[in-house]
Amino acid sequence: MIKFNQQFHLRNASLADQDIIWDILQQAIKRRKEEGSNQWQDGYPNMDSIKNDIEQDFGFVLESENQILGYAAVIFEIEPAYEIIEGKWLSNQEYVVIHRVAVSEVYVGLGIATIIFQEVEKVAISKNIFSIKVDTNFDNIPLLKILNKLNYTYCGEVYFRGSARKAFQKLLK
Repeated sequence: MIKFNQQFHLRNASLADQDIIWDILQQAIKRRKEEGSNQWQDGYPNMDSIKNDIEQDFGFVLESENQILGYAAVIFEIEPAYEIIEGKWLSNQEYVVIHRVAVSEVYVGLGIATIIFQEVEKVAISKNIFSIKVDTNFDNIPLLKILNKLNYTYCGEVYFRGSARKAFQKLLK
């Protein structure tokens, strides 16, 4: 069980982590389905997504006491889907993208996804990037609550694989 005084560490994932990451993502895919969502019910993300994330240094895991608690793709490149938005981004400055956030079922409800976002903010600032963009399905209530709690601003809609998604941005300074 998580003690909230323990240390968390966000690190680049390695290929040795991919089976654990895939297990965590499968758990998240199942939770999304049980919540009645269509998000992640079409074969994405898949093992190839994870392998690609890791090989491109986009895959990150949140660890505590040598346990992987969660996963996120943290991308320090332009997201092509974000080039067209029905709405308006807060800024056009360089940004970090967060995709594929998933938490191990053992740690669901303990604030781990929030910690992942907070740790990504620290990584972005350490690289002198002061903007984060993220999108999610309209029905991903847990993530929408996290984005609200962490003061992300709703900017409009973007499209991924033919579906509209809610787009958010947070300026870090």
